[in-house]
Amino acid sequence: MSRRILIIYTGGTIGMIKDPESGILRPFDLDRILQQVPELSTFGYTLDAEAFAQPIDSSNMQPAIWLELAGIIEKKYAAYDGFVILHGSDTMAYTASALSFLLENLGKSVVLTGSQLPIGHVRTDAKENLITSIEIAAATKNDGSSRVPEVCLYFDYQLYRGNRVIKYNAEKFEAFHSPNHPPLAEAGIRIRYHDNYILPQPQQAFKVHHRLGSEVGSVKLFPGMSQAVFEAILQAPELSLLILEGYGAGNGPTEAWFLQGLARFIQTGKTVMAITQCHGGSVELGKYETSAKMLEIGVISGHDITFEASVTKAMFLLGQGLRGQQLENELQRPVRGELSKF
Repeated sequence: MSRRILIIYTGGTIGMIKDPESGILRPFDLDRILQQVPELSTFGYTLDAEAFAQPIDSSNMQPAIWLELAGIIEKKYAAYDGFVILHGSDTMAYTASALSFLLENLGKSVVLTGSQLPIGHVRTDAKENLITSIEIAAATKNDGSSRVPEVCLYFDYQLYRGNRVIKYNAEKFEAFHSPNHPPLAEAGIRIRYHDNYILPQPQQAFKVHHRLGSEVGSVKLFPGMSQAVFEAILQAPELSLLILEGYGAGNGPTEAWFLQGLARFIQTGKTVMAITQCHGGSVELGKYETSAKMLEIGVISGHDITFEASVTKAMFLLGQGLRGQQLENELQRPVRGELSKF
């Protein structure tokens, strides 16, 4: 029996094909994509496509769309062996992270991909990204189970865990990096899977979550930050959880107004999680005096989580109704392989 793969097109450069009459770029349909990429027919897979009625520029991505994507996968889960989501690259890391949390006990591949050039362009990277993403989504182990049972992102010959990636370059085909976790697979003459880095098959039933919280905010520290601006953010009425992007290993200033502002915020039952502005490495609160003060007042560590994963994980946990100590405990432990605890 041939493998069945569902291609979900949300928008983005990869799905744009130049209309032969008008010359305008417009979203693809499955028949046109097979014309553009005839290599897909050699797989022998059954390929179906589902496209959003109005393609979304990824800069307009919203949590409601993440929930919609999770709902599509939930509805189609039993009918397909894997899923490929075509998505604009600008917010792809956020969508990949969000879906990793929304899709609990995922036993099939959900591969997000896109491109820097449209699929009809002579030098496009879209064809390789699409072809290999479909092959990965359909790949199985000897026992017939999915080779990569998690949400992942494929771009420029590298397969990454979805909640570990950042977009680091706006122009190169190598647009994404995974600074704190090795690739799950690398595509060369053949696809080399790194099984020891891939999540195991879940032992419990697949479950989709349908709620995300919105009470998340963030502050990126910089020298000379205004006290008035900082306090205005902390006083936002709907803010329950602040992601603090600190320096290096999670350091911040020791000025009284900064620490007192954080302390007052935490004392009201709200949460502050420190992550690092660095693209690689981990937060180590207490390693230096400048972070020891934050640890004393109750700031928690995000360890080596990316900003994209920290935001979407916070939304996910708040959406499940978690607050206080229970929320802090879950933020500091790996839920879907999104962070490492050293």
